[in-house]
Amino acid sequence: MKKTKTCPVRIKAAGEQDGTEDGVFEAIVAAYNVDSVGDKIVPGAFADTLAEWKASGDPIPVLWSHMSHDPDYHIGYVEDAEEREEGLWVRARIDLDEPKAGKIYRLLKGRRVRQFSFAYDIQEGGWIDKTSDEDGDESYYELRKLKLYEVGPTLIGANQDTELLTVKTPPAPAQPDALPAKADLALSKKNTTDLRAALAKIADGAAALESVLSSLDSDDEDEDDKTATSIEVSRPDPPAPADAAPSTEASSVRLRASLALLDAES
Repeated sequence: MKKTKTCPVRIKAAGEQDGTEDGVFEAIVAAYNVDSVGDKIVPGAFADTLAEWKASGDPIPVLWSHMSHDPDYHIGYVEDAEEREEGLWVRARIDLDEPKAGKIYRLLKGRRVRQFSFAYDIQEGGWIDKTSDEDGDESYYELRKLKLYEVGPTLIGANQDTELLTVKTPPAPAQPDALPAKADLALSKKNTTDLRAALAKIADGAAALESVLSSLDSDDEDEDDKTATSIEVSRPDPPAPADAAPSTEASSVRLRASLALLDAES
């Protein structure tokens, strides 16, 4: 019957200085000590199963917390594995393009998940009874030969002597381009240039109108002086016919109104 064992880890390093690739972690996922459930793996217990995996050409799956029923929790695969002095060492690659796998990878990097688990069958094992000349207070079950099915991170563990060795930090995600200015959202560069030219023309026209108006005002003053003099020395001029051209004073008023309208529009 397949069993599972979980092992807390101590993160020793995480980052680019570890020399791994993006999405790759290294960990000791099984240690050779008596764990909290009374099991002790002996060195060599994984030798045959690792050889079988290698001969098959298939990778050992990496799962989150033994969630084999949900494909989204098949988060990666083991690239290399071997038994070392500390226990079973693996180098594994996480599928960073998958949302759940990417999330779990960030949990590992942030030390919010610090344990590993593996699924196995016991092919050889036996009880070791406590004797007076042995260290420790209790008997334990010795795991001598195991068949390995999968490994992976999990939340709660049993063994205190496994460790996450390295976690490669992926590059920071590209930052989105700055949003365009509010004016740029409404007007293109060409439209802005055209509007500025039009405003310049309006301003020039207004200046020309102001010049004409000033000239007309001056003409009005001269005409008033002439009229006043003529009253003193001669009879006033006869009234203009109804269809005659409008007076300069009326023209001035209309020009001033046009100018005010142009100023308001500009």
